[in-house]
Amino acid sequence: MSEEILINVTPQETRVAIMQQGVVQDLYIERSSNRGIVSNVYLGKVKRVLPGMQSAFIDIGLERSAFLHVADIWENSHANPVRPIEKVLFEGQNILVQVIKEPIGSKGARLSTQLSMAGRLLVYLPQETHIGVSQRIESEAQRDALRAQLQAVLSSEHKGGYIIRTLAEAANELDFSADIAYLDKLWANLQTAAKTASAPQLLYQELNLSLRVLRDFVSAEITRILVDSRTTHQKMVEFAEAYHPSAIEKLSRYPGERPLFDLYGVEEEIERALSKRVDLKSGGYLILDQTEALTTVDVNTGGFVGLRNFDDTIFKTNLEATQVIARQLRLRNLGGIIICDFIDMDSQEHREAVLNEFKKALARDHTRITVSGFSALGLVEMTRKRTRESLAHVLCEPCPTCKGRGEVKTAQTICYEILREIVREARQFNAREYRILAAQQVIDLFLDEESQTLAQLSDFIGKQISLQVETVYSQEQYDVILM
Repeated sequence: MSEEILINVTPQETRVAIMQQGVVQDLYIERSSNRGIVSNVYLGKVKRVLPGMQSAFIDIGLERSAFLHVADIWENSHANPVRPIEKVLFEGQNILVQVIKEPIGSKGARLSTQLSMAGRLLVYLPQETHIGVSQRIESEAQRDALRAQLQAVLSSEHKGGYIIRTLAEAANELDFSADIAYLDKLWANLQTAAKTASAPQLLYQELNLSLRVLRDFVSAEITRILVDSRTTHQKMVEFAEAYHPSAIEKLSRYPGERPLFDLYGVEEEIERALSKRVDLKSGGYLILDQTEALTTVDVNTGGFVGLRNFDDTIFKTNLEATQVIARQLRLRNLGGIIICDFIDMDSQEHREAVLNEFKKALARDHTRITVSGFSALGLVEMTRKRTRESLAHVLCEPCPTCKGRGEVKTAQTICYEILREIVREARQFNAREYRILAAQQVIDLFLDEESQTLAQLSDFIGKQISLQVETVYSQEQYDVILM
């Protein structure tokens, strides 16, 4: 099924939407002030070793110390019996570590000493010797053929192991050779940097989001990649020329006046993904609740009465819900333990059909998922690997009015919405001046951290932009007045 990738870029953030038949299937947001750190490699320093927890806290230069468990130490994954952590690490020791999970909530980043570097077709494991194949490639014959192809281009003195990624299904030996050369260069640069580094220090940083799109997301199903930034488009073309030539013909720059995400309805989809309630086409609806421990999804028939009988109505609502739940988990990036409360079904045949349809809908997710069958209470329990903050935690913050019972968008998010609104208005109307009416927190941000951004926008549209505090406005309320 053909897919499109939309990339919206501003100086503050990059947003990527993967579309299938005009519907948003996946959403990624990366802010320049808070780039993700998963896959980054650091020279860290051991701060504390905790024998009782068989773990250690490592200083990698972040606000909170990162966490390393004994099971994530490379030498222990090959040792039998496993050595206690106090026999492996000591306080003050320098150690090469890689982030495998973002800091989430009050928890610091999670680390591993088993290093890996991702290319487009391969993941390089410098400490290993074996060649693995992605579990998504199910044909044993194809797995063996890919291993043989890779083995053929590896010289006998080449060190390290590899995992062959799903994107390598149609790769040839020349493709593998190019990927190996790229990964060898990354590893050599990291080793060189490590020799002169003093802990804590970043040695290798993962590609930014727009370039990761080319490396990780471009497949035969992708028909077009639309970018609304001239600079980003040029950087992506240069990266593709050097590393992924077949993607060049899919890259296009969006020149339109109307904002890209407005044109394709992505802004509306983001708003819906921040709501607890999701309406189904049939008239039913879902209620999604995200808590610290788990996420619950409740399926309701709502106004759907069906055409035949009540059992049939319930069955059809549950079937529709499986597709929507799978998509919402991706859009909202919900992870950890997830409990799905489908509407009770008396028929075992219906339960099995719903479960099979649910597993099928979850199969397109790139994140690792496990699904249990219906429990005695009629609940479907599942887990989805959590490696980064959910969409709500990226775009929102606990509401000071309700003391954490709900959420509002951050002042920074509102600032960026206002900037986009001014660009939208400037393209339609020729005003003398644009006045922003907003809450104190939003105006303070424009006067401080975002003052340069505001000045750049004023210069870009050639009009004056003024600010006015409205004390009665909540943090999410604002108006742009044309003077």
